[in-house]
Amino acid sequence: MFTDESIGAIVLTFKLASLTTLILLVIGTPIAWWLARTRSWLKGPIGALVALPIVLPPTVIGFYLLVTLGPNGPIGQLTQSLGLGTLPFSFTGLVVGSVFYSMPFVVQPIQNAFEATGDRPLEVAATLRASPWDTFFNVTLPLAKPGYLTACVIGFAHTVGEFGVILMIGGNIPNETRTISVQIYDHVEALEYAQAHSLAATMVIFSLVILMTLYWLNPTGRRK
Repeated sequence: MFTDESIGAIVLTFKLASLTTLILLVIGTPIAWWLARTRSWLKGPIGALVALPIVLPPTVIGFYLLVTLGPNGPIGQLTQSLGLGTLPFSFTGLVVGSVFYSMPFVVQPIQNAFEATGDRPLEVAATLRASPWDTFFNVTLPLAKPGYLTACVIGFAHTVGEFGVILMIGGNIPNETRTISVQIYDHVEALEYAQAHSLAATMVIFSLVILMTLYWLNPTGRRK
């Protein structure tokens, strides 16, 4: 059903999506917490920056990441001075690009979950002399669990479906940067419609499973 190249693309894609989602959960949690709790005037600008990938074309994000991470960009020069080479056209570069591209799809559900908890549970924990860390891990996180589940599902699925950012920053290197979306593109270019159909149909089924999962994770979307 699948060629060796298609299997390699599937494995690489799910590896990329898993790592990206994990990284976003780590760095997205403090961002979401700050956005949910702050009253600073910076909330608007920073929230807009986090949400920017939702409205920007993926090729625009990929282009500026390519320039920034490239040999003449600030980050590219830094990585070269550290002996790490440049990140574009490597799996590490794909991870960096995916983190930027999928950030709002992880941060926003977590932020909404934090905002939904309100102040009352935190105030009750404070009256019981719970430390801020105890309150966060034992009160806030359990209450925000639905938001985290949604963030994981959406972030993972969004990364799986990337194309523009992947092609701009990663190119088309087998077993290194060629993901499912790029592999489908290659099959179509080569007029290999049967192979393209197999991968595309798999993505359709995967997307339906994701939507059904989100439906069941959302308590307001189920009948009691």
